[in-house]
Amino acid sequence: MQLIPAIDLMNSKIVRLAQGEAKTAKVYEQFGGPIEAAKRWCAEGAGKLHIIDLDAAFGQGNNHTVITEIAKSINLPIQVGGGIRSFEIAEKLFNTGITQVMLGSLAFKDFSVITRLQDKFGKESVVVALDNKNGWVMIDGWRTTTNMTLQDAVDKFTELGVKRFLITSIIHDGLLNGPDIETLAKAVKHSGAKILAAGGIGSIDDLFNLKEIGVEGAVIGKALYEGRFTLKEAIQKIGV
Repeated sequence: MQLIPAIDLMNSKIVRLAQGEAKTAKVYEQFGGPIEAAKRWCAEGAGKLHIIDLDAAFGQGNNHTVITEIAKSINLPIQVGGGIRSFEIAEKLFNTGITQVMLGSLAFKDFSVITRLQDKFGKESVVVALDNKNGWVMIDGWRTTTNMTLQDAVDKFTELGVKRFLITSIIHDGLLNGPDIETLAKAVKHSGAKILAAGGIGSIDDLFNLKEIGVEGAVIGKALYEGRFTLKEAIQKIGV
């Protein structure tokens, strides 16, 4: 199981939210800026970096300049999500040097963009983000409920050639109270899907539980910034 450290950006700073609420934003300056944090995760053994542009997700500008600087400063695959609402925005991000985009709202509103991006940037270039609350997928910065359940969405997008999904439990996100194991365990049973888990991870035991059910990767954010454990420690104990 791959352990993927997260960098959530707001006003060019590292922040973490609780349940996606902007008013809960906590800035983590003790890690330095985003570039310093990226280098730290690289040094601690990360094999990939996960970046969310919260300003773009909330429609309040973007952090593309910072993302470009991060991509130039480290030699790791980088996946970026948040506010990618057109093919052109995704293309611009790929041109910064990142390797994957995570599509939420856009994937649901324009299925064709997935194929266009895969044709231009490769089959592994698109991860569909399934942010869910009580089993229903939400989009638009977690403000709009779709008419699709998590399982319906996995079925639909695998038919379109998507292999990888980021599943975030909104109820658990940023609370460090454990991931939504029940929902994730159902998702990993889909033969055509590889699942990245996010939301609620607060301990190394949580990571063991995720590994046991068979997720491909775990995105770790607040637990690292709050010092619950280090990335290096987690990698040593989980064995990746």
